[in-house]
Amino acid sequence: MRAARLDTVALKRESILAAIATALAGTVQVGSRIYRSRVEAFARNEAPAMVIEPAADSAENPPVSICYIDWTFTVEIAVHTRGAVPETLAAPIVSDMHSKLMADRTLGGRAMDIWPVNVQHQREQADAAAGWTICSYLVRYRTAITSLEG
Repeated sequence: MRAARLDTVALKRESILAAIATALAGTVQVGSRIYRSRVEAFARNEAPAMVIEPAADSAENPPVSICYIDWTFTVEIAVHTRGAVPETLAAPIVSDMHSKLMADRTLGGRAMDIWPVNVQHQREQADAAAGWTICSYLVRYRTAITSLEG
């Protein structure tokens, strides 16, 4: 049995989140302002930007195999914009983001599939109009029954 230190374990879901960030690099108007679970508020000059966060991860029940587990992983990608109509400003970013994610629906072989499920718009209190367009995607992936690493 292989022992791994907690700080070196690479869960498959983390490699999926990293693959999403890589796929989204260079998204129109965002460039490299792509963050993984950012907790700080955005400064005015940091918009537009994206934040990639895990929302939920559930195993297929009952499993279809004694060798592997099929997972359904919900990922939320929030597009932060500032301006008079934030959701309109987010539209070209969301369109480019979607095209990039659908170009390789296996995320470099890490997933079985990725599929869009929901888009929400939220406004934020700030010194100027600001908002979030939150796009949810379902990622189906598989792990060995004995390990969540991948």
